[in-house]
Amino acid sequence: MKPVVSPVHFQRITPQYAEAMQDLERRCFSTPWSEEQCRSAFTQPAFVAFGLMRGMNLIAYISVYHTANELEILNLGVVSEERRRGFGRCLLEMALRVAGKMGIEKAQLEVRESNHVAICLYQSCGFSKVGIRSHYYSDFGEDALIYACYVCS
Repeated sequence: MKPVVSPVHFQRITPQYAEAMQDLERRCFSTPWSEEQCRSAFTQPAFVAFGLMRGMNLIAYISVYHTANELEILNLGVVSEERRRGFGRCLLEMALRVAGKMGIEKAQLEVRESNHVAICLYQSCGFSKVGIRSHYYSDFGEDALIYACYVCS
């Protein structure tokens, strides 16, 4: 008999999820934010985070920083056992849709040059590579080292 998997739902993450966000950071990145950094990020008015939840568990999240007409994607993390389900793409597309509705014209991010999964994900969502920053932390999440730009259509 196949196990029943509870549905996944999308929601805005609030400071109460800082601990879960930091746990996901630890699982996805080699230099994760501390719980204090996760919590303090919410005190910045330009910071917004969205997550995919399964029940009360945070399985993926994207955090962004928006100012005027620009959106900077800070982190996109997906628990490893869920990566092949397309949750990273789902979150990225949602964030870009929300940005478009807010009138944001440009989005940018950084991805490690060797992170081909992330590069394919971002390019399939319309990002173009505009430069490489070689001195950046290494990680094994879904974000980190080509500098890329996206313009909402």
